[in-house]
Parts: sequence; C-alpha cells; structure tokens
Amino acid sequence: MTRPDRRLSVAPMMDWTDSLDRRFLRLITRRTLLYTEMVTAQALIHGDAAALLAHCPEEHPLALQLGGGEPARLAEAVRIAEGHGFCEVNLNVGCPSDRVAAGRFGACLMTEPATVAACVAAMARATALPVTVKHRIGVDETDSYEHLAGFVATVADAGCRSFIVHARKAWLSGLSPKENREVPPLRYDVVRRLKADFPDLEIILNGGIRSLDAALAEIGPLDGAMLGRAAYETPYVLAAADSRVFGEAAPPKSRHAIAMELAALAEAVTAEDTPLPRLTRHALGLFHGRPGAKLWRRALGEDARDPQWRGPRAGELIRTAAEAIPHAAAACE
Repeated sequence: MTRPDRRLSVAPMMDWTDSLDRRFLRLITRRTLLYTEMVTAQALIHGDAAALLAHCPEEHPLALQLGGGEPARLAEAVRIAEGHGFCEVNLNVGCPSDRVAAGRFGACLMTEPATVAACVAAMARATALPVTVKHRIGVDETDSYEHLAGFVATVADAGCRSFIVHARKAWLSGLSPKENREVPPLRYDVVRRLKADFPDLEIILNGGIRSLDAALAEIGPLDGAMLGRAAYETPYVLAAADSRVFGEAAPPKSRHAIAMELAALAEAVTAEDTPLPRLTRHALGLFHGRPGAKLWRRALGEDARDPQWRGPRAGELIRTAAEAIPHAAAACE
C-alpha cells in the first residue's frame, strides 16, 4: 500500500474538520493530507459507524483519527473502519480535555507509553493501513526530554513509524483545551532533537504554524508540517501548497475562482437538504485580510441562515458575495 505523503497536512480539529470543511479545503489544495475529526473507538463500536465514517471520494487523501486507550476496542474500531478508503489511522495521544482524560485517552496516555504501544500493536494487527500517533512533548510534570524519547522509542518498537508531535506540553488541570493550544510555550527545538535522535522515524511538526512559508521552513529538517487553526481561519494559506510543497505545475487558484467553485458545491449540498451554514461556516476566512472580507463573512455567516438559500439560490448568494469583492483583492498573492 502506498504510504501517505505527510509533508503537509491539516490537523484533526473537533467541530471544524468535518466532511464539508474537507470538501471546501479540496477546492484549495488537492495534495495536502487531511484528517477527520477525532472519532472515539467507543462511538464506532456502539454508535452509527456509517455516519461517523462517511466522507466523499474527493476528500482523499484522508486519514482517520481515533481516540481510545483500550487495545481491544481500538482494534475493533479499526476493523470497522477498514475498507472505507482511509489512507492512515491515527491515534490521538494529545487531546487535553477533561472529558477525554476522564475516558483515559488523549494526552493523559503520554504517561503510559506501554499502554500506547499495546494500542498501536493491536491496531496494526487489525489493518494493513499505516498506524500513526499524534502526541504532545509532555504532560503536566512529566515533561523531560528523556521521558519523551522513551515514549517514542517504546511506541516505535510496537510498529509505529510516524509521529505527529504537537510541540507543546499539555496541562491536564488548570488550563482549558483552548489554553492548552496557546499557553504552554512552543518547543520546536525538542521536536528537532527527536528527529536527530530517531532519524529512521517520520517526525511531523504541529503547533503554531501560521503560514505556508513557516511550514516549508520545517519541511526538510523534519519530515513534514501540520497546520491547524491557520488552515481553518485563513484557508487561503494552502492555495500554493500543491505547487510549492508537492511540485504540481498548476498555479494557485485565486480566491475568486475558489468562491465560484464553492458556489457550485453549495448548490449540490443544499439540494441534498444540508443547511447552507453548515458549509459556509468553514469558508468565512477565505478573504481574510482582504478588502471586502467583512461583507463576505456577513453573507456567508448571517445571510446564509435564511432557509431560502438552497439549490441554485445558495450558489447565487455566494457568487453575489464574491463578485462584490474587487478581483484585485481576490487574486492570488
């Protein structure tokens, strides 16, 4: 099976990187690796697995992120997901939320390398897909480099060859999930040291990367970079990814061209009874920092709530909003 190209990816983000967001991002970049929102093993086993795993072919390459801390349940979840077209299964060992920690998975597993190794081994036995791990550099007071290196070595011995490292430690008490993405200092040096000490492993950097230039500066010394909030709040940062990261010959699309394709997508999804705001909320930042951005956000945020905007009329709303923006402001940078 072909290994996914992880040089550039968009992080799994709860309530953000759903199927509609991924379809929107595919209007901007075809090659960047995308991830699902985290799906718990428990939900896949006992819930509506078909709905939780649903996606469209145009979202590929697409990786599935799972949450859980019990090897047998994770293996069962992987078997359920097998055959749904994902190119990778990723285990979440980085989420610091109270609810996740109460379930004994996410970042709290950083203190249990043997458990994570057992989970990875069980998942790998259940699928032919690559099994990867996304984790922090530490948790609470367990934040020494020696512990981190031991964690990576233990999990690598279980068969994981790719590690996505959020370059911040996590505080499991005292900080909200949002604060855990902002307050603990970024330590890119720790991630670079990991790569130096484990040259045969694939080490991907995550955390605080706000531009394609910043990502490119890390690709080379490291094996890849993962954008999070920047890819959601300012999605046009991905416009040149296919050419600058993956060597595609096609030039980046303009914001205006992307908006026209978004209009066609809106017509299609609303014809299937999807309310327009479920799609347009993901595109509010397309014109971020450009003249007319406020009017664009109003049209796609407030105006789109009116149920009249469906089918061809949904496309009309988006095209009208885009055409009100000067083409110079919507052009490629």
